[in-house]
Amino acid sequence: MIRRAARILVLPLLLAPLPALAASPISIASQVEETARAQLEKQAAASNLRDARFELAVVPPRVAPACTGPVEVDTLDTRQATRMRFAVRCPGPGNSRQEYIVRARISASVVVAATPIAANEVLTDAHVTVEQREITSIADPVIDPDDAVGQTSRRLLRAGDVLRNNSLSAPVLVKRGDAVVMIARIEGIEISTAGEALDTGARGATVRVRNSASGQTVRMRVTAPGTVEPVDMPRVSR
Repeated sequence: MIRRAARILVLPLLLAPLPALAASPISIASQVEETARAQLEKQAAASNLRDARFELAVVPPRVAPACTGPVEVDTLDTRQATRMRFAVRCPGPGNSRQEYIVRARISASVVVAATPIAANEVLTDAHVTVEQREITSIADPVIDPDDAVGQTSRRLLRAGDVLRNNSLSAPVLVKRGDAVVMIARIEGIEISTAGEALDTGARGATVRVRNSASGQTVRMRVTAPGTVEPVDMPRVSR
């Protein structure tokens, strides 16, 4: 009789539902880190970063929320990688949110100066190389060497400096009043005529050009010193 009674008492305990387990601070931090990494990967893709890598450190609040299940993570601010903000909510109504900070370090393959570059010097292939560098505090690194070659440095650059787009400028190839050659290619046939530039422009800029023969003013794209082509003509890669 005693053994049978013990079985009757134990059976309801086995069938009773287990209490919900609280989400540990470690699991919450992991969810926040996962959300932050997804945001950084999205930003890296939008910026065309190559070989982007992230090191993340999650800073929890002084009192971490005691949740009974997976939390909801809302993105508040990711403009600064060194201080991204996320809000964590426990599931269910009436639960207040806690703010988590994520500090990130970002590295990627970017263009750096292979040699010293003087101010106002036109960059060549010998001036640039690609290396994996930390770019957390660099908002506009040059990603493709082709975007640097042919540009002019705005200031003195040391070997190893990461090139920034705002530190480079396109050299002026056509000045207002210059005689230019207007080149058009139609079905493999190249046609050229003389013109006069009415605007100043760098490579790729659109300028007005007066056809010396007809006097007609047309919009042309600068391709080389003293050379322009129709803006609707497909560009030929360097």
